[in-house]
Amino acid sequence: MPFDKDKLKKKDEEKLEEMQREIDEHEMSADESDNVEAAADNVEDVPQEKDELEQLKEKLADDEERYKRLQADFENFRRRTRQEKEELSALVVQNFITELLPMVDNFERALAAEANDTAAFKQGVDMIFNQFMEVLKNRGLEKIETKDAKFDPNYHQAVMRVENPELEDDTIAMEMQKGYMVKGKVIRPAMVQVVAN
Repeated sequence: MPFDKDKLKKKDEEKLEEMQREIDEHEMSADESDNVEAAADNVEDVPQEKDELEQLKEKLADDEERYKRLQADFENFRRRTRQEKEELSALVVQNFITELLPMVDNFERALAAEANDTAAFKQGVDMIFNQFMEVLKNRGLEKIETKDAKFDPNYHQAVMRVENPELEDDTIAMEMQKGYMVKGKVIRPAMVQVVAN
């Protein structure tokens, strides 16, 4: 199921901004109502001013009702958005686990194999590993390359400096632990030995 998190987030932000504008308008209207009530105290028995005062009171009551509805809509929107995010998160986890289930089956088969056939067992484990890496690759996992590469602190973590006159400075001499990215973002830098002559 294709899902665009950025579009959903933008749509949510626009809806929140719209609701915030309406709330601000109501608060401004409430300030006006305070002025109306203060003016009402000073009104003398003039019929035209009484009509205006009644109209303003009706407008204030309408605005208060709209404000209460807007607050309820806003709370419903927040609750619905939170629920949709939780459902989406659960769906992503379910889909990922569904992709992993064939590997679980293969592990069970490998464990049920006869103990004296180590070559077949190793071959089975290799196949499961390759299957697992394929699932992760389809989800965006990429290995950080270190072979014949220069040290880059954005992708590599230097854990040791070594001398090697055959290689230039800042060349990676050896990878000690593989590093990985998901869709271009580093999730674990590669731990490496770096040449420092």
